[in-house]
Amino acid sequence: MNRTGNTAQLKTIEKILNANFFIPAYQRGYRWDPQQVEDLLNDIFEFTPKEIKDSEEMTWYSLQPLVVKECDTLTLSKHNLDTTKKWYEVIDGQQRLTTVYLVVHYINEMLKGREKIPEPTIKYQTRPKSEDFLKNLCVSGDNDEVLVNEENIDFFHMSRAYKRIRDWFKDKGNFDTGRFESKLIFSTRVIWYETTDPDSIEIFTRINIGKIPLTDAELIKALFLNSSNFKSADAEKVRLKQLEIASEWDRIEYSLHDKAFWYFLSNNQNPPPARINFIMDLMARKPKESDDHWTFRFFNQKFKKGTEKEIADNWQEIKKYFLTLEEWFTDRVLYHKTGYLLATGEEISQLITLKSGITKELFTKELNTLIAQRIEEPENLTYKDKRVRNVLLLHNIQTMLDNEDVTYRFPFDRYKVENWDVEHVTAIAEGKPTSEEHQKEWLSEASKYIDSKELRQKVENYSNESFDQVYDEILNYFSEENKHEDINDVSNLVLLSASINRSYKNAVFPVKRNTIIENEVEGTFVPICTKNVFMKFYSKNVHQMTFWGKDDRDAYVKDLKATLKTYMNE
Repeated sequence: MNRTGNTAQLKTIEKILNANFFIPAYQRGYRWDPQQVEDLLNDIFEFTPKEIKDSEEMTWYSLQPLVVKECDTLTLSKHNLDTTKKWYEVIDGQQRLTTVYLVVHYINEMLKGREKIPEPTIKYQTRPKSEDFLKNLCVSGDNDEVLVNEENIDFFHMSRAYKRIRDWFKDKGNFDTGRFESKLIFSTRVIWYETTDPDSIEIFTRINIGKIPLTDAELIKALFLNSSNFKSADAEKVRLKQLEIASEWDRIEYSLHDKAFWYFLSNNQNPPPARINFIMDLMARKPKESDDHWTFRFFNQKFKKGTEKEIADNWQEIKKYFLTLEEWFTDRVLYHKTGYLLATGEEISQLITLKSGITKELFTKELNTLIAQRIEEPENLTYKDKRVRNVLLLHNIQTMLDNEDVTYRFPFDRYKVENWDVEHVTAIAEGKPTSEEHQKEWLSEASKYIDSKELRQKVENYSNESFDQVYDEILNYFSEENKHEDINDVSNLVLLSASINRSYKNAVFPVKRNTIIENEVEGTFVPICTKNVFMKFYSKNVHQMTFWGKDDRDAYVKDLKATLKTYMNE
């Protein structure tokens, strides 16, 4: 659907009222229900046009795309269409088109005098009587007989929609119908997407059967590749320029499909079909609360003159955005610092604004300042503090960044996709297994590391009634060096993926340690600081591997503070 001959533009309803439309057989009949009709009327009624800053235009209410293709000579002849007129085959949007026709028809029949609003011509391939039915449709007063017309199911739905239009105007009472008409005709625009692709059914299938909407990226690409934007150039120059943009477009799209690149930039685990939309939305500064085609309208406004220079300037700006993001991704320092900020909720648009016009050195200092604002002194943090996650994440990232002898980097894609979270190093009382199966499994794993003959005997002879007591004794056994330490203190917390955490089910320290080792051997990524904790790499005097003791915890916090010292100073 990305053929170079496709065009996209915004057209007022006024511009399509004199057009001729052909609804092919693959389209279903008219099926809008009264609520959909009422929603459209209310949206137009409540819309208030406003002046656009630095422009002579007013804002407008936008309808979803109307996808059309000009009928060729064969189609005109085959379906007995008037060959003296231009006809458009409607590939998508005929429901909206028919509803607009019904509203205009009602205004003409009920609210106007001799001066009529032009009505579009709509012919249906498999329902030839529909055209005459639409022209003759008129509901007056409280006569609802139109709803019992069973000659054609389409007539029923068209009639019901028309009745809802009548009732809506009637319910409004005395209001400025002229103002409503003006907003409908002049302030309502449809996204007109005209394709030259010969396979109309394939396009229809993609949009409707495949449930894949026409994206802003496709509409904007059509704006860039519109031949009318290259009026001063010869045909070959136009073709080469179109191929250049199309090739660079595909290169950007391909790059954004790299999992590592995408999740470095985005926290969205349901990426859009066209990921270049991410760049377009950035450039358009698309608000979080906005409709699906906000960005298309932004670019359509930028292409008001439709000149080759406008195309070149805007395309250059898109490439500049992309190259900035690509630089952050490839530069090891910027990758880790911007990646951390993006992962913890910083808006990428803010970082782009921050980068504008300053050197890399100054930008890095600004990033450090932003990072410092997201963390807290480690000793002040506990399990329930939201900032503890930020500190643990930064500890892992900065640890990797500080090691200049290695080339690997922190995997933001795995961090986001695998749902890493804050977990306890030693087992906690609140995580007690409840089912008999899990209780047996938990005791069996823990007993492998118990040296106390008395406690091992209690494990072997436990019952459902005694499990709680045995469980508490085991926790005390493995926490004998930590009895006066807060189990929720940062010194007992690490980052870990949900899958690994589930696999050891709140086990005691040596069981968790063994699980970490097994995952490492199998190739599962374990955060570097988490691995360091369970391997006791922070501890200077490792005399045992069974407990996570006070000395271990102190050494862990000491490394946390040393690693984050730069940001603490900020």
